[in-house]
Amino acid sequence: MLKLLLLLLLRTWTWTRTCSALVRVPLKPMPSMRSQLRADGQLSAFLQERRPDLFQRRYFQCFPATGPSLRVERFSETLYNYMDVQFYGEIELGTPGQNFSVVFDTGSSDLWVPSVYCVSQTCGTVHRRFKAFESTSYRHDGRVFEIHYGSGHMLGIMARDTLKVNNVTVQNQEFGESVYEPGVAFVMAHFDGILGMGYPSLAQILGNPVFDNMLAQQMVEEPIFSFYLSKYERFSGSKLQGELLLGGMDQDLFTGPINWLPVTTKGYWQIKVDSVAVQGVDTFCPEGCQAIVDTGTSLIAGPTRDILRLQQLIGATPTNIGVVTDCVRLSSLPRVTFVLGGEEYTLTPERYIRRVEMLGDKEFCFSGFQAADILSPKGPLWILGDVFLTQYYSVFDRGHDRIGFALAKQPTRG
Repeated sequence: MLKLLLLLLLRTWTWTRTCSALVRVPLKPMPSMRSQLRADGQLSAFLQERRPDLFQRRYFQCFPATGPSLRVERFSETLYNYMDVQFYGEIELGTPGQNFSVVFDTGSSDLWVPSVYCVSQTCGTVHRRFKAFESTSYRHDGRVFEIHYGSGHMLGIMARDTLKVNNVTVQNQEFGESVYEPGVAFVMAHFDGILGMGYPSLAQILGNPVFDNMLAQQMVEEPIFSFYLSKYERFSGSKLQGELLLGGMDQDLFTGPINWLPVTTKGYWQIKVDSVAVQGVDTFCPEGCQAIVDTGTSLIAGPTRDILRLQQLIGATPTNIGVVTDCVRLSSLPRVTFVLGGEEYTLTPERYIRRVEMLGDKEFCFSGFQAADILSPKGPLWILGDVFLTQYYSVFDRGHDRIGFALAKQPTRG
């Protein structure tokens, strides 16, 4: 009897300890920059002026060092991939804490927010700015960082301070304070900054990424984080629209087993894709290709040659407001299937087509695929963004260097 009681107490203690180490970060959807630019009639001009090499700047580390396309300096990034991002979460920096809305981005590894000393019009009153002089735990670094964008340079200084993500406090976290932010894209963004979730080798601001510091300071039980992203911004029956879970996974948010895929290159969360098929007939990369799983990109991107053919197969046509298809034909469009680790991950038209009301009550249907030529030593890369991740629960395992996918439980429309 005593042994049974001790076992029950041990199980209760273990369960409590594990649950206390799981950090739930609610992710809230908001209108994307692309939808706002489109609504304001500025999208076409914005893309024409700033589109060249947009993905090269974000994924510059994929290019061979001797390649002619690598014309940017090491501190290079781009905001264009964030144009369709809709999910943001809250963090606190400093003592007492100052609140910021950030994109939790597996496609980068740095944390940066605007500084109170930012001189750009984009900082203005639109975004919250970090006030170093109000934080008693602030530590000035003195080094300068520079991030290149198509419309100019972001400049800032590096610092250290206390970071709080929900109920977890990270001491002495390295981060960047931007003092100059170029371009209209920053004005339109609902987020204040970026919190990178990639590998340390991807970091551009010297120091450990946030999740690495959480591991080093033993703030989470397991070296795992997972994402649940809902497709619908508003629905009934549930308050959960999106969630980042630090330290584990939530089995109530997915069904079926998790299919694990090894990380092929530690930097981005990069995996092997067996093949991509449209309606099981037309196949892309039949001998396998590489893909980056990126929560900082909403669309699915792939090599131009493949994406142009894929757009034709789904009946999508380029226009000055984006790649569109006939909404009336939505139910008859083909399915697109990614084969990962021998398992099929199928996207229906309702998943890869985004319905948007414009020009009053007129509805447009935009393709969720985008062309991007991203070279790497392992060949051309695909990008699996939120179009894919809203259908599949994703688990990022740093302990075993692997990514897991399972079918996400979907809410119903309200």
